[in-house]
Amino acid sequence: MTLVSGWGRFPVVDTEMLRPRSFAAVGDAVARGSIARGNGRAYGDAAIGAARTIEMTGFDRVRSFDPATGRLRLEAGVQLSDIIETFAPRGFLPFVVPGTRFVTVGGAIAADVHGKNHHGEGGFGRYVDSILLRTGQGEVIEASREQNPDAFFATIGGMGLTGIILEATMRLRPVETGWIRERVISAADLDAAMRALDAGDTATYSVAWIDCVARGGDLGRSLIYLGEHARADELEAGAGRFPAGKDPGLAVPVDLPSMTLNRYSVRAFNELYYRMGARRAGSHHVVSLYPYFFPLDSVGAWNRIYGRRGFLQHQCVIPTAGARGVLGEILDRVSRRGDASFLAVLKKLGEGDGLLSFPLPGYTLALDVPLKGDILDFLDEIDRLVVAAGGRLYLAKDARQSRATFEAGYPALPRFNAIRKALDPDGNIRSKLSQRLFDEV
Repeated sequence: MTLVSGWGRFPVVDTEMLRPRSFAAVGDAVARGSIARGNGRAYGDAAIGAARTIEMTGFDRVRSFDPATGRLRLEAGVQLSDIIETFAPRGFLPFVVPGTRFVTVGGAIAADVHGKNHHGEGGFGRYVDSILLRTGQGEVIEASREQNPDAFFATIGGMGLTGIILEATMRLRPVETGWIRERVISAADLDAAMRALDAGDTATYSVAWIDCVARGGDLGRSLIYLGEHARADELEAGAGRFPAGKDPGLAVPVDLPSMTLNRYSVRAFNELYYRMGARRAGSHHVVSLYPYFFPLDSVGAWNRIYGRRGFLQHQCVIPTAGARGVLGEILDRVSRRGDASFLAVLKKLGEGDGLLSFPLPGYTLALDVPLKGDILDFLDEIDRLVVAAGGRLYLAKDARQSRATFEAGYPALPRFNAIRKALDPDGNIRSKLSQRLFDEV
């Protein structure tokens, strides 16, 4: 048995870790209580098997690519970083990327990851044409919008619970360069931040960093980052059209003491970060795709900043109609606690595509909090605000929400469960997350 956790390092559980090297061996590895695992970037317990965990990173081959259509057939263990580094110099990028490039294609499909462009272009699953799926009863099926559509839409955002994703065909976006034309907007408070995001609906990419310890009239003060793919004629002389990705230049070598992140250190960091960003506001800058999309990837093992006990990410989405009041209440409660992380992000989302896809039209707020004190009780209080507003929590980031919170937020759950049962009647595909939220008790 092996002790395994998600990126948040909570919970840590025992599982039998298997590393098959052929699709036939994947089938042999599936037994009651199995789940696939990619690069371990789900924050909680979604990619940890109830009994055994099947690591898929060894399946990292590209099968085919058609430059005329941008269609890429590849194995599920290929990481987005590999796609970017291989195909960006040929003028192609994924349509959707999350906040880290170190996720596998299988994991991106299972979580239906979203990026800074969901408000206009949707999530990762929208650009997946077909999936090769090994079901819990041993059948290997091709699923698409036309063939086995129930399995397809249950697998998009289904957290790996419909079976083991073996391969996928996805579409890439043609681009002239690997640079982003960025505009920074300084927002003095939450109302200004939400107005800026609304006004940025026509931008391809938009995201807001929020100072989550600001209070009073500064509550919700933010920096909004709008972005477009830069054309070749917008680059500085001598700049290469496609910047190379770099391995993290720095790494957190040890678990930092829990006292490192406190109201004083976070407030000082946020004040500095806001002031530096505000100085850049108003003008356009051309930046590499790597810091724009993946700022935390520049620091290796950054999850160790939160100490040995780990941290929780609470990411909710609130429908547009009630978003201002609920977001204001959440931020007010977080700021009064004073021990929230400097990682607080606000984005706009559109409709999701999968049955259990997280997005819905509204605003999503992501907060990182150290695992200490009464934080679990505090997050339960935040959950109640989210549920009352008709919102929900992101399963790929979750490690502790209650079954009641989950069921209230996902009205398509009964249909998903019926499809899952048809694909896996013996209940072989099960994770720690499914034990906590889905499975019969």
